[in-house]
Amino acid sequence: METRKVQVTGGSTYTVSIPKSWATENDVGAGSEVEFYPDGDSLFLTPRSEEERTRGSLEITDLTGQDLTRAVTTMYVSGFDVIELTGGEITTEQRSMVREAVQSLVGLEVLEETRDRVVVRDLLDSSELSIHNAVTRMRLISLSMLQDAITALSELDHDLARDVIGRDDDLDRLWLVVSRIFRATLRTPKAAEELGLPREECFDYHSSARQLERVGDHATKIAHLTLNIEEPLPEDVIDAIDDLHGDAVEVVDTAMDALFAEDNDEATRLANEARTGVRAIDERVRAIDELLRGLDPTRAQLLGLVVDSVLRSADYGGNVAETALQKAAPTP
Repeated sequence: METRKVQVTGGSTYTVSIPKSWATENDVGAGSEVEFYPDGDSLFLTPRSEEERTRGSLEITDLTGQDLTRAVTTMYVSGFDVIELTGGEITTEQRSMVREAVQSLVGLEVLEETRDRVVVRDLLDSSELSIHNAVTRMRLISLSMLQDAITALSELDHDLARDVIGRDDDLDRLWLVVSRIFRATLRTPKAAEELGLPREECFDYHSSARQLERVGDHATKIAHLTLNIEEPLPEDVIDAIDDLHGDAVEVVDTAMDALFAEDNDEATRLANEARTGVRAIDERVRAIDELLRGLDPTRAQLLGLVVDSVLRSADYGGNVAETALQKAAPTP
């Protein structure tokens, strides 16, 4: 840390010098322009960049299959707008995996392909992205997946179960968008300014989006379990699981309302209501466990996994409620 004294020039202009080492490392010299971003009682200083697109390169000669897909996804989430993939000679399999990765990410498109290079570009305008809208969309998708997964289970609708499994890709795409936006706010104050949200609030949205993504994962798990069931299930068990699902959805919905509430007192009330709901669900689960004891072991185990997934979904809602409480708490 270095300190500087603020001076006054011209009677009304405050000036302060910047460390030479920092200026040298960032190519700031006489005549350079810098940008200032106020953030509460802090003021961020950054060199002004003429390059609007962040470029990154990745050597993929030794990458295949899911390793290549994950590498492209990591570059995307890290915030690169233009990703250049290079190799001695990019194989057909590698090109196929790159296209698969691009199709699974919002805004990406293959811009250029040669024998030894593939260039991918993000076509979205970062200033038009909204982390609030992305999380809101995740809320709708995850809860609709959970609802349909329970419906598919109760009606043994395997087509609906497969549809739930397919929708998990949409949820994952949104989760990666939220992660990309959040990491951008950590990397540069300009991104937070364009969003119009404090970085702490972006963290709260990112944390909650992760919980919603997990709700979707458990809806997908229930759908997969449903595909293994051929015979109708006992009506009393289905009714009990449906009631449990209703309580879990209420917890998640109430927690998300708390997260989005602008009034801190209202947010605190809703968050505490959601946390109380989680504790009440534990009692309902114990009652369902008693019902499962009367079934054959294979069915009891399968339905126990379903109950566990619904319970975990409620727990994730409780985690969102905790985040909402932190968001509504006074800041130092």
